[in-house]
Amino acid sequence: MTPEVETAPEAQPKRMSEASRLVGVFFEPTKTFEDIAEQPGFWVPLILVLAVALLYVFLFSQHVGWERMLRQQIEASTRVAQLSPEQRDLQLRMGLKFASVGGYLGVLIGMPVGYLLWAAILLGIVKGILSAPLRLKQVYAAVCYAGLPVLLMTLLAIAVMYLKPPDDFNLQNPLVFNPGALMDKTTTSKFIYSIASALDGFRIWTLILVGIGLKAAGGRKLSMGGAMGAVFVPWALWTLVAALIAGLLS
Repeated sequence: MTPEVETAPEAQPKRMSEASRLVGVFFEPTKTFEDIAEQPGFWVPLILVLAVALLYVFLFSQHVGWERMLRQQIEASTRVAQLSPEQRDLQLRMGLKFASVGGYLGVLIGMPVGYLLWAAILLGIVKGILSAPLRLKQVYAAVCYAGLPVLLMTLLAIAVMYLKPPDDFNLQNPLVFNPGALMDKTTTSKFIYSIASALDGFRIWTLILVGIGLKAAGGRKLSMGGAMGAVFVPWALWTLVAALIAGLLS
C-alpha cells in the first residue's frame, strides 16, 4: 500500500501594502495596478486627493480670493463686456455666493461622483464593447489610484500660488505643463485655449495610468491598445465638445 503524499497548499501571492501601492503607482505602475485589480480598494487614494484639493481651495480663497478670480473672468468675457456695469456687478455678486461654497462642494461631491461616472463609462466601453470581464469596483479603484499625480500637481500649484502675485495666478491653469499656460487667455480663441489647456502633462499621465489599470484588470481579455483606446477616445471627444462650448459661450 503506497503512502498518501500530502500536497502543500498553494502559496497565496503576497499582496502589496497600501504604502507600497501609493508609491508603486509612480514607479511600478504595471505591478501595482495588477495588485489593485486583485484586491480593489479606493478609499486611501481618494481621501488623499480630496484632502489636498480641499487645502488648495482653502488656501486659494485666503491668498487670492474668489472675487479677484471672478472679476478677471468677467473682464475677459466678450459677452459680459456688453452688459451694463450694474448687470456685471449683479453677476459678480451671484458668482461670489456660489464660488464661496461651490469650490468645496465641487471637491467633496464633484470629484468622487466624477470619478464614478468616468469609471462607469470606461466599464461600459471595456465590458460592453471590448468584452473584457471587469467589475465597476476594479475600474473605480484604478481611476482613484491613477489620480495620485493630481497630488503632485496640486502641491506644485500651491507653491506657485504663493510665489506669484495674486493677480497673476490662474486657478484653472496654474502650472506651465500645457500649451495653454503659454497663451494669453484674453486674446486667444477660447476654443484653441481650451484644447491647448487640455493637453496637460499631468492629465496625460493620469490617462495613461488609467489605461494601465484597465489592462491589469482585464488581463488577457483586454489588450494594452484596447485599454488605452477606451481611455483616450472618450477623453478626446469630451475635450472637443468642451472646447466647442467654451468657444460658443465666449
